[in-house]
This record gives sequence, structure tokens and C-alpha cells, in this order.
Amino acid sequence: MSLREKYEKKTEELILPILLDFGFELVDIEFVKEGQDFFLRAYIDKPGGITIDDCVDVSRKMNDLLDEHDFIKEKYIFEVSSPGLDRPLKKDKDFKRSLGKNVEVRTFKKINGEKEFEGELVSFDDKTFTISINNEEMTFTKKDVSLVRLAFDF
Repeated sequence: MSLREKYEKKTEELILPILLDFGFELVDIEFVKEGQDFFLRAYIDKPGGITIDDCVDVSRKMNDLLDEHDFIKEKYIFEVSSPGLDRPLKKDKDFKRSLGKNVEVRTFKKINGEKEFEGELVSFDDKTFTISINNEEMTFTKKDVSLVRLAFDF
């Protein structure tokens, strides 16, 4: 397990009881470097959507725990955020919620000369998912996909 994965796992363990108290859902945790800065981000949600006040409440409680446990060696910025409309599908619950909806898929390597696909999510399991593109099904291995998220026409 990488250091990044350890940080994310420990953060998840600490934040889940807080979210349970508020009735919120944990969408994702990420520890990333952007430019010179490291960011520890928690993406949360609830029916009807997350407000700024919700993020502030979780952030205040979580900051105390992060200070208390002090398990991240690097200097970092902690953020709590809504996953937004373009949230990636990562967990089974994300795929389940999106069945029957159009998704955008980006792959690491070209498949039939393409790296971007869009179609209706028709099925998934722990290792793959299938979309329908113009009535033809295409199955992707999750580890070969850099991004899958709901597709929106603006």
C-alpha cells in the first residue's frame, strides 16, 4: 500500500463516524499534489445536495481529529467538498445509482483508435462495466479506465 493510500484509508476511518452523525455519505477521499502543495480532500454528499455550511461543519470536526492523530508527514491543505455534478463513478454504489444513465468513459490506452466513449451504463460488477453505444454493448475493465462519470449535455 502506497503512502497516499495509507493517508486516504486513515482519513476515511476518521471521517466516517463524523459523517454518520450528520447523515452524510462519503463519496471519496484523495491525497494529491497540485503544484507545490499537497491537498487532502473529502468529497461528501447527502440527498438534496451538500451545502457550504455542511462542509464547514464536517471540516471543523475533522480538523480536530487530523491534528490529534497527526499521521500525515507532509504539509497539506484539508478540504471538504461536494463531489459536484461531474463526480466520477468509483464505488459500486456510484455505478448502481447510475444504471440506465449516460456516462462518459476515458481510457488510459486507445481502444479501436479512441480513448473517449459515451453511452448508457447497462451493467457492472467488481472488475468491469458495460455501456451501450448505439445499441452495441462495450465492456470496459475498470483498471483500464482513467475516468467514468455521468455525461451531461450543456
